[in-house]
This record gives sequence, C-alpha cells and structure tokens, in this order.
Amino acid sequence: MNCIAIDDEPLALQILEKYMSSFPLLNLVKTFDDAVEGAVFLRNNSVDLLFIDINMPDLSGLDLVSQLAQKPMVIFTTAYKNFAHEGFELEAVDYLLKPISFERFEKAVHKALDRYQFKKANQEEVSGSIVVRSEYKMIKVALNDIEYIEGMEDYIKIHLQSTRHPVLTLMSLKGILEMLPENQFSRIHRSYIVPDIFVKSIQNKKVKLVTDIELPVSDSYVGFIERWKNR
Repeated sequence: MNCIAIDDEPLALQILEKYMSSFPLLNLVKTFDDAVEGAVFLRNNSVDLLFIDINMPDLSGLDLVSQLAQKPMVIFTTAYKNFAHEGFELEAVDYLLKPISFERFEKAVHKALDRYQFKKANQEEVSGSIVVRSEYKMIKVALNDIEYIEGMEDYIKIHLQSTRHPVLTLMSLKGILEMLPENQFSRIHRSYIVPDIFVKSIQNKKVKLVTDIELPVSDSYVGFIERWKNR
C-alpha cells in the first residue's frame, strides 16, 4: 500500500517512518510537516493510506480529510482523546493516541491491510459478488441475491432473497455503495440502498420491490425516481 504521513511535529513523523519500515507491504511515498502542502499532494496524487495528525496549524487533519474528493484510507493521530467521534464520522480506519506504541500502531496497520485486501477482492469480483466481513469471517455475497441494504447506526444489514437472515457487517452505507456497481444499485434514503432491477413500482415516494417490501425515498435522494423512470 502506498502511504503518506502528515504531521507538524518532525519527531512524530520520524516515529511513524520507523514503525512503517517494519511492514514490507507499506510503501511510504512521502512525509509532510505542513498540512497545506500535504493537501495539495493528495489532490494531485492517489495513495492508499494516509496517516495524519488532527491538531495542526493552518489546517486540521479533520478538515483536510473532509475536503478531499477522493479519500484514501485514513489513520488519525493526535495527543487528544476527544476527537474519536469526528474520526468515526469520516470513516477512519483507526484513531491513534500519542505517544503511539508500536503494538497499537501494528493493530491499526492490520485493520488497514484487511480493508485494503477486501477492496481488492471486491474489485476483482465486482461483476458478480462482493466480499464483506461478518462474524469474524469473510463472506461472499452475490449481487443478484441482494434484496436491499439497510443502515443500522454502526452496522449495515444486507438483506438477501435466499435467506431470512441478513448479513451484518461493520460498515457504512456510503462505504458499501462504493463497492457496488453504480449502474446497478442506488441509495434512496439515508438508511437504504436498493438494486435497481428489483424495484417494481414507485408511488408517493415509496419504492416497492419485487418481493413486495416497501421502502421510503427521502427528499435528498428523490432524483432516483427520475433515473429509474428513464432507465
């Protein structure tokens, strides 16, 4: 994985560089002690993983990540404990509290490697299935078996036609939507994603699936109705 690190403390960058040297799968492309320079690099270059401090002058790590159009995986580092919620909102892989021990760093890296491998597997299988982690194992889900996907706070439920038991996985709706073929699945609500071909009818901002399940279409995603009518 290609990585960069952004931190206004040179010593912190040295520690990250030292720790990363123990992982052959991590390729540290560049380090930045200036957040603005790091942001410019990220807008013009693609990386897989970003290590970034939260508290920096001129531009905070949270603001930098939120402004990126294409976000890499992110591991936040900080000397403060009160930013974990904001990091979770930005779908960070992990949140490391300084001073960072090697053991804690190693745990965060393994999380990132798992997510990276899942993404690669999903890209290879995108035509017919996706791979998610559920109950400490990897599960392959056939795209044509997905009835709909439901957001449940920290988790999502993938409802399947073949079983009454949905697949639960620790992921956001936004995250799984990026794994799905964009011309086959649509988000219709802050809590729901549907496969377009399983939509039987739409009435009064409600989608009825071929299985007769009814789901609401929120105002934020009402454009789906026009796309579905014209497809």
